[in-house]
Amino acid sequence: MKLGTSALAISAFIGSVMATGASQAQEYLGQPTPGGIGLQDSASPLKEQATWFHDWVLMPIITGISLLVLGLLIWVVIRYNKKSNPVPAKWSHNTLVEVIWTIVPVFILVGIALFSFRLLFAYENMPEPDLTVKVTGNQWNWAYEYPDQGVAEYISSMLPEDEARARGVPYRLAADEPMVVPVGQTVKLLVTASDVIHAVALPAFGLKTDAIPGRTNETWFRADRVGTYYGQCSELCGVDHAFMPLEIRVVTEAEFAAWVASKGGSMTPAAPAAVPAATAPAAAPTVATTTDAAAPAPTQTDPASAPAAAPAAAQ
Repeated sequence: MKLGTSALAISAFIGSVMATGASQAQEYLGQPTPGGIGLQDSASPLKEQATWFHDWVLMPIITGISLLVLGLLIWVVIRYNKKSNPVPAKWSHNTLVEVIWTIVPVFILVGIALFSFRLLFAYENMPEPDLTVKVTGNQWNWAYEYPDQGVAEYISSMLPEDEARARGVPYRLAADEPMVVPVGQTVKLLVTASDVIHAVALPAFGLKTDAIPGRTNETWFRADRVGTYYGQCSELCGVDHAFMPLEIRVVTEAEFAAWVASKGGSMTPAAPAAVPAATAPAAAPTVATTTDAAAPAPTQTDPASAPAAAPAAAQ
């Protein structure tokens, strides 16, 4: 009876912990969770793959290696201390051991590389984008532009503390003009900078891309859930580096269309400018073939025949 009661109590405790964790995850969706363990909740397929790679490939290998090294250290301390071995051994090498500790790490790294290359390919193999957003890092804010929708560049800066508290949004993460994207669509980001190196870091989407002056880097994401997600500049870029938040608001397609209209843009792609028709070359001047009867054509006298003509006229 006591065992049954204890089991129920343990089950209830685990259930309450899980429920608390789920409620916290929902409350802190798209932002850091106080006391949280593990990576931030995924909001895109790329982040889900990165989380799986971390949790089921890297963590088991790291844990196994750590336990192996700890066990070897404990065994060496107990088995080969001065008390257990008053007379030290004379040998210093073991070929078999050296071969093992060379080959086994190679296989471990090859195994990690196979999964890592697959994840890297997923990041580089961008589907056909539904939307393009140009992100420019400035000291110290972000600029967003939507070329396909005709939304001109606008500046996104961190909300002041009093305004953030009044709105009930996280200070140093919320921005006055967020990036807005539709849910379920592939978003291509063109990332650059205007002054120094910045970096776009969006933990919920598994992205971290450098913004380099004079260069444009590409990345992509597809948000699976409506909500507000936060990121920050993750490259030391100056005195206000800590005050460059990224706020991404994922909305429905109808809400996105309304937002685009409020920014003076349009969901209808602009028609390509008509190519002017090739101008026909100017007609070459024509030479008149008719002779004016009233004006006899001037004749040119051959100098050689002039002396002969003179005597004839004299006769």
